[in-house]
Amino acid sequence: MDDGPVLAQVNLVVASTAAAVEFYGLLGVPMPELDESSTDHLELPVLAAPNLSIELDSAASARIWNASWRSEKGGTAVVLGFSLPTRAAVDTTYTAVTAAGHPGVQPPFDAFWGSRYAIVADPDGNQVGLMSPADQERTAWPAPESPDP
Repeated sequence: MDDGPVLAQVNLVVASTAAAVEFYGLLGVPMPELDESSTDHLELPVLAAPNLSIELDSAASARIWNASWRSEKGGTAVVLGFSLPTRAAVDTTYTAVTAAGHPGVQPPFDAFWGSRYAIVADPDGNQVGLMSPADQERTAWPAPESPDP
């Protein structure tokens, strides 16, 4: 076994724990009950991701798959990525999250790496990617830009 560092947690500083719980619940993240002791800190139980990766993208790369990086304001430096089981689940989740009033950053599209992909923003503006499993028959290079919102 390697003695290198192991990613063990991601902390999001949020303006409202209740609003964050509502948003991440829309994504299907299991949510514990909120009480007075959970207004300042709450640990969300998520499934272990044996294939978790930390990926580094240049701004030029981000402009291909994230339309917000093509705007004057630019996108956020971090995108939390959630795997969804199907291509249809990406569209359904994006629709549910945006219908609940959360911003759609990148509408669902067939990404050049073969996945269905979309980006929404949580109540604090953190971008959250929604991605289906990749279908190698749907890969494309050179990569076409994602659609504008």
